[in-house]
Amino acid sequence: MNYKEFLKRFPDDKSTIDYFTNIRFPEGVTCPHCKRKEVKQRKDNQKFYHCNFCNYDFSVFKDTIFEKTSTDLQKWFYAIHLFLNAKKGISAKQLQREIGVTYKTAWRMLHQIRLAMEDRNHDNLYETIVEIDETYVGGKPRKSNIRDKDKGGKGLKRGRGTKMTPIIAVVDRKNRKVFAKVALRNKKGQRLSGKQLIDVLNQVCKGKNVVISDEFCGYDKLQFTDYIHLKIDHNKMFVDGDIHTNTIESFWAIVKRAIYGIYHRISVKYMQDYINEISFRYNHRNIDNSFDLILKNAILI
Repeated sequence: MNYKEFLKRFPDDKSTIDYFTNIRFPEGVTCPHCKRKEVKQRKDNQKFYHCNFCNYDFSVFKDTIFEKTSTDLQKWFYAIHLFLNAKKGISAKQLQREIGVTYKTAWRMLHQIRLAMEDRNHDNLYETIVEIDETYVGGKPRKSNIRDKDKGGKGLKRGRGTKMTPIIAVVDRKNRKVFAKVALRNKKGQRLSGKQLIDVLNQVCKGKNVVISDEFCGYDKLQFTDYIHLKIDHNKMFVDGDIHTNTIESFWAIVKRAIYGIYHRISVKYMQDYINEISFRYNHRNIDNSFDLILKNAILI
């Protein structure tokens, strides 16, 4: 959908409200209080409805990412349109310039849209060969901090053992779907333990998948599960027939380019939201109805 098509489809706020209402209530607007359809749209504010049965007033945006917003819904829709059309994402400063809102509003809008990009149900479990791997986000060591005083003067590490935040991802080779989670420290202060890695796998796999990984020792616990574990030693080779992690490496390339090229720096607090955004783009890159899918996922209950 280009800019002209967007204006034709959504020329004003009424068209956007009607479009979202049809997506949220495909069988007709229902009162959330009494679950009946004896409702009428208010003339003074078209996003509100009145139930003639229980005398309850409600908004079609209740329990959605648009609830309590003072920004026009047309601007919200255009922000979603820009967000989806940007291959690697869009910064809050750029959105601020594009739709004419404050930086604080643009930042909040983008994070609300990211909530709608979260994969909240895993009904379609991965049934084929999967690859699992981890990467680290948080910047590279600089010349000014090559020596780490907290470690007795040892140099800062890259990759495993670093202070950067690890991300675990599982990709289905057949469907090219990815599931990624930020690996925060557990109660013991551990990251990327064998239990944490298996927990991520169990969220999207049925337990009898062929799992391909590198030689990281955290994956050794897979031998005590129903998974069939195959490993590739990257010190010797990167591809051994069908045994490789190149599919998941392509996803990491997209993650790094989005962070380095658009966002530059993200906090651990919101890192999972950014990973959800990048995963959504990766998983829905070949479909045409991603805009409608965002609106469906905008319902947070």
